[in-house]
Amino acid sequence: MKARTLTKDKVNIITLGCSKNLVDSEVLSGQLKANDIDVAHENDKLDHNIVVINTCGFIDKAKEESINTILDQVDLKKRGKLDKVYVTGCLSERYRGDLEAEIPEVDAWFGTMELPLILKKFEADYKAELLGERFLSTPQHYAYLKISEGCNRTCSFCAIPLMRGGHISRPMEDLVKEAKNLVKGGVKEIMLIAQELTYYGLDLYKKRSLADLLNQLADVEGLEWIRLHYAYPNKFPMEVLEVMRDRKNICNYLDMPLQHASDHMLKAMKRQSTRKEMEDLIAAIRATNPGICLRTTLITGFPGETLEDVEEVKDFLIKNRFDRVGIFQYSHEENTSAYELENDIPAAEKQRRAEEIMEVQQEISLEKNMEKVGQTLRVLIDKKEAGRYLGRTEFDSVEVDNEVVIHSKKKLKIGEFVQVKITKAYDYDLEGEVVEL
Repeated sequence: MKARTLTKDKVNIITLGCSKNLVDSEVLSGQLKANDIDVAHENDKLDHNIVVINTCGFIDKAKEESINTILDQVDLKKRGKLDKVYVTGCLSERYRGDLEAEIPEVDAWFGTMELPLILKKFEADYKAELLGERFLSTPQHYAYLKISEGCNRTCSFCAIPLMRGGHISRPMEDLVKEAKNLVKGGVKEIMLIAQELTYYGLDLYKKRSLADLLNQLADVEGLEWIRLHYAYPNKFPMEVLEVMRDRKNICNYLDMPLQHASDHMLKAMKRQSTRKEMEDLIAAIRATNPGICLRTTLITGFPGETLEDVEEVKDFLIKNRFDRVGIFQYSHEENTSAYELENDIPAAEKQRRAEEIMEVQQEISLEKNMEKVGQTLRVLIDKKEAGRYLGRTEFDSVEVDNEVVIHSKKKLKIGEFVQVKITKAYDYDLEGEVVEL
């Protein structure tokens, strides 16, 4: 069946995976719009004729979701609902040859760094002057800012360097210009993202330069919150903590994936840190920045992990009392060094271990939330849902952390800050009332 061809192309971009992918999609959208091409994110109206799928290839579940999404869009093309299906992103970068053979109905495949080639398919020009002028898919009041691409680490479980290449920092002046453009468009919170924030600047400036970047971003007028995601513990640049403490618009929040607590596992994962080194760093962070919210992620089910290793993770959580914790179950990824090891822990056991660890963290999270009852906190309103407002404190990032359920007699604006007195606490959420100060 021949597809219904629109008189003018309309493009729908579907983004899967992490916030770094989301930024790539927003940059592509901005370029298409600048070339007078109609574009939408996650458009469910089916009034478009071209789809670009930005895929994730990180772990098995993400790969499965990406492939299912491609097949769904190919099916729409077969039924005459679409003219073209293009695929980009990490899955495409990693498995392009296999995918081209398996799904020939896709019109073109692109890697993670091939934006100009995608634009060529639309007879569009890459406009270098559009720095920072993205078409945001997030609400207007917050955005992600990707400060670097790729990673130089050799963690044995991770396929990111295979898909994104080595670490490449973006110039500081470009990032400041992009932040200013985002703030002009109404953005109040910027979340800094990279595969490894703390490596920033080594390639460009021959030294770790995250502290310098933070100082420049903190000077951007109108930028209310700056949030740090994905810091690496090894050789952590301690001067970053002083900047976070001294600059009032940098959130007292740090996302630092540690992956495990057992030295035996950390060595097998090639993490370059011991438990003692990580605990010393945590103590130093808290000494410099009292009240900081620490988020981490951990992996369970790595090859060779014993029940004693799992107990050590639980002990690590009890002793260090992180504010936020996420758990990933190990995924056996081709071409990583861990792929040579036997994937010797069944999926059901990985799940059981993850749940057991999260039960420990759930109790810690509830205790920490209970401490906030009676406090008045500054809250950013994200949305209104089922007749109530939902927001976040400076200690919470989008989607992954706690929300505050806000009660107010007055109508509130999405994207505004309000003072909220916390009245109730739950395992992972807070509840409170707007107070006039």
